[in-house]
Amino acid sequence: MQSYLWVKSFHLLFVVAWMAAVFYLPRILVNLAEAGEHPAVRERLVLMGRRLYRFGHTMFGLAVVLGLTLWLHFGMGRGAGWIHAKLTLVALLLVHFIVSARWLKRVDAGRALPSTRALRLFNELPVVGLLVVIWLVLAKPF
Repeated sequence: MQSYLWVKSFHLLFVVAWMAAVFYLPRILVNLAEAGEHPAVRERLVLMGRRLYRFGHTMFGLAVVLGLTLWLHFGMGRGAGWIHAKLTLVALLLVHFIVSARWLKRVDAGRALPSTRALRLFNELPVVGLLVVIWLVLAKPF
């Protein structure tokens, strides 16, 4: 039981760290879109975005390894439908994170971003996804 609690605690820690990156990387894109033609500001934001993506990528990997440990070794969620819905939403959050990183690479290559309005809406999507994930884990509705 003690090892289960440690694994779950570290899984949650790495999920929180990854979600911080998921929330902040699109915000960096908004700032880039609003920076205009200030090369020093753009360069700094791109650097921050690259570092944040690497950090988030690492946190996601650790969260997945510990999540698989919870699922396969400790049997958490085995045979339950809610876990499949949760994993689907996590996959969508990962796609969102990867799209953010690709847009960052586009900026670095000198190409344009979507409008600031579109980026602001894109920035809010993970909040809804995380809310549903939390609800699924707590309620275990099916």
